[in-house]
Amino acid sequence: MVWGGRRLGEALYKPLPTAEPYGESWEISDHPSHRSVVADGPLAGRTLTDLLRTHGEALVGRPTTAFPWLVKHLDAWDWLSVQVHPDERSVGRLWPGENSKNEAWFILDARPGSKVYAGLLPGVDEQALRRKVADGTCAECLHQFEPRPGDCLYLPAGTVHAVGGGVLMAEVQQSSDATFRLFDWGRVDAKGRSRELHVEKAMACIDWKQGPVHPVFARGYPRPGEAAAGAVRQGLVSCPYFRLAYLRDTAPFALGGSGPMQVVIVLHGRGVVAAPDGPVALAPGETLLLPASMAEVECRPEGALGLLLAELPG
Repeated sequence: MVWGGRRLGEALYKPLPTAEPYGESWEISDHPSHRSVVADGPLAGRTLTDLLRTHGEALVGRPTTAFPWLVKHLDAWDWLSVQVHPDERSVGRLWPGENSKNEAWFILDARPGSKVYAGLLPGVDEQALRRKVADGTCAECLHQFEPRPGDCLYLPAGTVHAVGGGVLMAEVQQSSDATFRLFDWGRVDAKGRSRELHVEKAMACIDWKQGPVHPVFARGYPRPGEAAAGAVRQGLVSCPYFRLAYLRDTAPFALGGSGPMQVVIVLHGRGVVAAPDGPVALAPGETLLLPASMAEVECRPEGALGLLLAELPG
């Protein structure tokens, strides 16, 4: 990605095969652009698509052949375009064959001076935004803040947003790659070419009633150099597509076995999950899918372990 960096490798231990900037690591996906493969155990080597065909209800918790989420890590070292995603009403007309895209970000790290742009400022209408897009100052129309590690932000489809300046984050979203660029900061490649913009499509799917979007902070999320103490289980996001919670503990605790499918993203610390086929190590950058039919398992932290738990609403 033109806006990416190298922190997916440096901080989250992802193998980066070339020296180019990398912006995204798709952790769990059934999207046609990348289909995840089971890493180990008796189903190792099978794709998520294959598992959904043969074990859809056991995996997700209801009959289905489509995985509902795309789970990522993002390194926004430079600036993502100012962009917007379509909702259920507009996606069929503007991007046939794709899904709507509601998403949530959890900030893992942020350089001083980095920014999140999320939602239109009060009073901004289509005429004002078009004028600012045309003169290259559309960021003036957007609510902005400097993120901090532990911030969680829900971005409903139709919300104008951007991020950059050195932000590392986890993302849980609907399974969709539908993005319309409104503005790309005047960026050009080595041949002087700019990336394609989709101004009319972006304008057509903006939720003009969506004002500023503010983050929720995960209580007790450790600051650099600090040790986390005490147990936390805090709900962060609840929407029709997923629920997100922050879990932190130093003592063993249970995962899975609650009915709905869950995904666990390691935010900080290390530990082990006592899975039926053997222990699974947890470290920053690791992501686990816990099938709906899976029995409860024990998670054993090694010190303070912090997880982002995504759960499918019942």
